[in-house]
Amino acid sequence: LLTKNCLAIAGQDFCMVATDTRISSGYSILSRTHSKTTKLTEKCLLTSAGMVADVETLHKNLETRIRQYRMQNKREPSVESLAQLLSTTLYGRRFMPYYAFNLLCGIGKDGKGIVYGYDAVGSYGSETYGCQGSGSQLGTPILDNQFIGHNYLVKQLPGSQQEVENTAKDILNSIAERDIYTGDGIEIMTVDATGVKT
Repeated sequence: LLTKNCLAIAGQDFCMVATDTRISSGYSILSRTHSKTTKLTEKCLLTSAGMVADVETLHKNLETRIRQYRMQNKREPSVESLAQLLSTTLYGRRFMPYYAFNLLCGIGKDGKGIVYGYDAVGSYGSETYGCQGSGSQLGTPILDNQFIGHNYLVKQLPGSQQEVENTAKDILNSIAERDIYTGDGIEIMTVDATGVKT
């Protein structure tokens, strides 16, 4: 059972995650309403593409570790700490990796949106946007065009949540036109100073 396609875009004071809601196996659609995103804290979301069992196991393991952290330290872990935790969790399984390709998104210590993209064994980097899943080859060029610009001229982080939401919807609709594993619905989650909205 595979979940495909998730993307995340960081803004000036927010971060937005958009995923489709399909689970498929080959040409069979097994669910049209599956959520691929987990709220880890009030300032952090994790979304993953890959095998459903591995993705859900990874998300539950991280939620357990965060609960333990809260009980021991009486506060929420920062997004930067969670980025490192996810990396070491994935690296700890490097010989039998989780079949999960992750985007960890949230509000950093400076109050700006940030996206961390991962491979299956925990290598990661901070980005202004990311795309994972079967349609990432279709979605990434559009994200490059919209948020970096021509000839690598770096644009500012977007300030408008509505602009980012519209762009994310357009990108997922474009991917769904060409990729049979993407479709059925779009779930959009936004994290900002007020918390997480779906």
